[in-house]
Amino acid sequence: MTVPRDLTSPGGRLVELGGLVIRYGAIAAVQGVDLAIDAGEAVAIVGPNGAGKTSLLSAIAGIVRPSAGSIRIAGRPLAGIALSDVVREGVALVPEGRNIFGSLTVMENLRLGATPRRDASVSADIDRVFADFPILGERRDQPAGQLSGGEQQMLAIARAMLSRPRLLMLDEPSLGLAPNIVDKVYDILRQIRSQGVSLLLVEQNAARAFALADRACVMSRGVFTLAGTPAEIERHDAFDAAYFGVAMAKAGAA
Repeated sequence: MTVPRDLTSPGGRLVELGGLVIRYGAIAAVQGVDLAIDAGEAVAIVGPNGAGKTSLLSAIAGIVRPSAGSIRIAGRPLAGIALSDVVREGVALVPEGRNIFGSLTVMENLRLGATPRRDASVSADIDRVFADFPILGERRDQPAGQLSGGEQQMLAIARAMLSRPRLLMLDEPSLGLAPNIVDKVYDILRQIRSQGVSLLLVEQNAARAFALADRACVMSRGVFTLAGTPAEIERHDAFDAAYFGVAMAKAGAA
């Protein structure tokens, strides 16, 4: 995969969220979330549907504007800056459903991923993508909509990496994929992480996410109900209730 630019020093703080609130009208999808991610760290967020996970990623990516709170990348506030500038700061999102452009070719999709860049090495980076993903090279001139689900996921990840991110966020990367294809996707993510890229991963498949992550958070009703290492969370008495969205008030009162 493409080697990222301008990574902060190993172990340095890359992402800081403080008191993040996201509202859609009267509905608070995210309610005062704090989160920190270090350079090169992988963090997983799991939880039931409607917990606010996608909204959280969308806010970091600049797609959704927070109602309150702060977002910083390597110390720089992201609030209020243009979406293209968020990408230039090193933030890339692989959304749920992949959102590739099916009528465009594989090559055209990849070039869109490099749009925010202002350097002359895009073609060399695309060549490296084709070396890492030979199937994409073989199908570079085919419409992306003709790729299988797994191939589309690989294209979505490769497209995101062509922006040379410091933080790669993925929303449900295993959704709808066969187990052997999920294995390949997670092998790709391990390779990306080995290059020093930080990962923020939203997954329904907690076992897959926990096997990759340094730390994990369980999100329910817009807040983090559990946080720690994957091993700590799996051992916690309240994990099943938090993960499946059972009301936590009763669990906390027990």
